[in-house]
Amino acid sequence: DGYFSHRPKEKMRTDSNNENSVPKDFENIDNSNFAPRTQRQKHQSELVKKPLSKQKEHLRKKLEEEKMKENLLLGKNSNEVVQFSDHPRKNSSSSNNSDLKEIHRSPKQHHLKKNGNSSPELRYDQPPKCEVTGKEAISAMSRSKSKQCRQEIAEVYCQHKHGKLMPEKVTRLCTLEGKANNNVQWDEDSVEYMPANPVRIAFVLVVHGRASRQLQRMFKAIYHKDHFYYIHVDKRSNYLHRQVLQFANQYPNVRVTSWRMATIWGGASLLSTYLQAMRDLMEMNDWPWDFFINLSAADYPIRTNDQLVAFLSRYRDMNFLKSHGRDNARFIRKQGLDRLFLECDTHMWRLGDRRIPEGIAVDGGSDWFLLNRKFVEYVTFSNDDLAQSLAGFQAVLHLPQQSFFHTVLENSPYCDSMVDNNLRITNWNRKLGCKCQYKHIVDWCGCSPNDFKPADFHRFQQTARPTFFARKFEAVVNQEIIGQLDYYLYGNYPSGTPGLRSYWENVYDEPDGVHTLSDVALTMYHAFARLGLRRAETSFHAAGDNSCRYYPMGHPVSVHLYFLADRFQGFLIRHHATNLAVSKLETLETWVMPKKVFKIASPPSDFGRLQFSEIGTEWDAKERLFRNFGGLLGPTDEPVGMQKWGKGPNVTVTVIWVDPVNVIAATYDILIESSAEFTHYKPPLNLPLRPGVWTIKILHHWVQVAETKFLVTPLTFSNRQPIKQEEAMKYHSGPPKNAYMEQSFQGLNPVLNIPISAARVDQAKRNAGLVGSRLEAWVDSLVSSVWSAVDICSTGPTACPVMQGCAQTAWSSLSPDPKSELGPVKPDGRLR
Repeated sequence: DGYFSHRPKEKMRTDSNNENSVPKDFENIDNSNFAPRTQRQKHQSELVKKPLSKQKEHLRKKLEEEKMKENLLLGKNSNEVVQFSDHPRKNSSSSNNSDLKEIHRSPKQHHLKKNGNSSPELRYDQPPKCEVTGKEAISAMSRSKSKQCRQEIAEVYCQHKHGKLMPEKVTRLCTLEGKANNNVQWDEDSVEYMPANPVRIAFVLVVHGRASRQLQRMFKAIYHKDHFYYIHVDKRSNYLHRQVLQFANQYPNVRVTSWRMATIWGGASLLSTYLQAMRDLMEMNDWPWDFFINLSAADYPIRTNDQLVAFLSRYRDMNFLKSHGRDNARFIRKQGLDRLFLECDTHMWRLGDRRIPEGIAVDGGSDWFLLNRKFVEYVTFSNDDLAQSLAGFQAVLHLPQQSFFHTVLENSPYCDSMVDNNLRITNWNRKLGCKCQYKHIVDWCGCSPNDFKPADFHRFQQTARPTFFARKFEAVVNQEIIGQLDYYLYGNYPSGTPGLRSYWENVYDEPDGVHTLSDVALTMYHAFARLGLRRAETSFHAAGDNSCRYYPMGHPVSVHLYFLADRFQGFLIRHHATNLAVSKLETLETWVMPKKVFKIASPPSDFGRLQFSEIGTEWDAKERLFRNFGGLLGPTDEPVGMQKWGKGPNVTVTVIWVDPVNVIAATYDILIESSAEFTHYKPPLNLPLRPGVWTIKILHHWVQVAETKFLVTPLTFSNRQPIKQEEAMKYHSGPPKNAYMEQSFQGLNPVLNIPISAARVDQAKRNAGLVGSRLEAWVDSLVSSVWSAVDICSTGPTACPVMQGCAQTAWSSLSPDPKSELGPVKPDGRLR
């Protein structure tokens, strides 16, 4: 992912093909840079048109030489992220160079011994059955983590090399010439003509992540007692699995798969999940379903259940899939269907080229579909050459679920039942969604739809074609649009209903185990809990009375993100503490909110384009926000600087990063074009970062226009154990020789009036060796400078007489949330 770009002419624009689930210009996505991954990808420069000073020119040349040396050493694809090691990194780019380019840094490649040919020498339990010579297969084996995965790669490669992996020819069983052309009519009032024998639907929900309340709200909207709900929760999403089991037990027509797979984008595991779910449903004799519909937690209905049933009852013999609708040869090439892939180590590895079997028409498109029972039975149980052959070799395809069902249907005896419409609206925006954001899990470049926002609501009301679902929705990005849809379908909640504008999402739950938390998160969550206890003592404590004084106990019980009116409000930490008055353990919940750290210069300059600036990690270039909500950062993190701009003339600004002892860590210029909305850049800083509060200054013509701050927290834990002094010194002393980059910016300190205080430097050295309670005190003083404890409540009985119960607050994760709560089935068969 490119961390810096001024993106010329960046403008929110939705592609006109909003009825398609495939981006209209997907053929423009270039995947040539994956061949082979050991070659260095060429990056497009984003040049800042500004003369270079001699100092900068010298620095640019010097660092380009360093970059070339590093790339020769690394030799790997330059889109992978450097992991922190004990050794200081070389800088891959000059941060004060105004010829800024998109920065992609590479991890150090494992140095593999070479034998006589060019293949690296790799270890196996069993030697490969052939000589692995393909560059892409060799690259995949060198990057795979486990011996088993390398073994599988070699085995598949050799099978393919010997022509045993897939048939050369497959028999087409369709009697039609070309593709079926079935037009279906949309009648908004069709619900009035409900047939005597309405169809019954099997909704297959394939879900992952932690957005349990959004999932429950979607489930509530699609539920009806006459249909069936089969839920698969990703193997890695244990919290969500626990929540799903809890609500599924309330309803006889809801079941959860007894098996779980770890599905990845683009992988064969998702197709395997669908095929196994189909087999299970066919074997459930007590579920007489007529249609199979797949949904995720990011979907939401845009028509009622009754309307969907009336429509499908009219077309009960049809199958609804959205095809790419374009030249097949181009689709095959751009989808990678002529390439060999293998999924292992939760990665989709590209192994080389392959030929499409002769005799069949290959088709594909969206992996969201509605299939009737006859066709599902055919796919699941047919022994004919077509179904068996296609099922066999789809396992070595990229995005097989986007082509398998299309290709089987188009070549099967059921080919005349295909309708080129999957009854969905997908929010494709190629400018934002096609940023190759999945390259860390698949050796291919793909697109992902954007989340819907309130401005998109009119698109759900179109009647030009039948549509019943839309995607994607994310409550952490925008919940208002979900509320609009919910009220549109089922009417407003009664006046005074609590929690309608609130959203809570769990990020940690005690049964997950503390090992699932990073040391940074664990450090911060403990600090937040202590901040809450101090809040209780200062707000509720009376002289001589200990009833509202507490001592913290153990690790946090749970942590939630809290949003109100689509704005992040902070973290909710549920934690244990001993009440000092009665020496009993109580469970409390603390709400901490980030303080405002972005400030426009005073007096304000005449430069008015900058609207906001923020520092964080996990920048999502598609939704243009940091996924690390709250920006919890530690010494080994690699922060990204983001700026949001209003419209105006082209300008160049200077960004300066200042560490807690006033060492200037980085400075660089960014050209902001007139239509740019966001810029983001990750300066290649040497690690570890010095703990403390950092300052980012933004200058225009060397006059400060704004600044923002961010906290790099010291760690109180290392590998989830209290940190020892030796580790503390290693992580808390800053980079070797205070050198965040090859170039020192010390000469800028007097120019910018940022003096380095010897006393401050000495204090930082003393702090670096702190452990135990003194380290906690240092952490708490830093955390309280950028976070505030807004409130604290009790989840159960408490000896503090003035502390509120959490269920009575409007903010707690235990507050009422009727929009997501699932109750008994109503007389009309619905939950909503």
